[in-house]
Amino acid sequence: MLGKHLVAGDRAGIIVETEAYLGSHDKASHARFGRTRRNAVMFGHGGVSYVYLCYGMYDLFNVVTGRDGDPQAVLIRALEPVRGIGGDVAVTRGPGKLTRALGITRSHSGLDMTGASTPVYIAPGRRISRTDISVGPRVGVDYAGDWASAPLRFWIAGHPSVSRGARSKAA
Repeated sequence: MLGKHLVAGDRAGIIVETEAYLGSHDKASHARFGRTRRNAVMFGHGGVSYVYLCYGMYDLFNVVTGRDGDPQAVLIRALEPVRGIGGDVAVTRGPGKLTRALGITRSHSGLDMTGASTPVYIAPGRRISRTDISVGPRVGVDYAGDWASAPLRFWIAGHPSVSRGARSKAA
């Protein structure tokens, strides 16, 4: 998804950082305890939005990526501002900040992200070369044992919009 555009009405940004969650066996995934009312959309087909409340104050935006019954998702962690949100990269540096900047809330959970006919969708962008993509551990999942250090965070190396000190290219 790196390089694609996340569009919400008249606001948009280029996806520059993501984290993958690999299903029920992934100890950092919301699916680790099975299907609940909160995570039910993760158990559906790919291409659908999954927005949830984190720490009681941030709505975080994900795209479901698995097949029906396989609860995989990708968290969008940071965007490069493109339209309707100003040019300050700090505004979309982090998953809670980007949803606020785009006006995305839990009411946007369960949307088909594959076409421009929904209020929030993924649009084509530029292709990012593998040599420009850095990989590292996810953020804020220390409770997940070995899954906390799994290399499931992806970002455009050196991009100023990337969160959490990952702006330098990984070795």
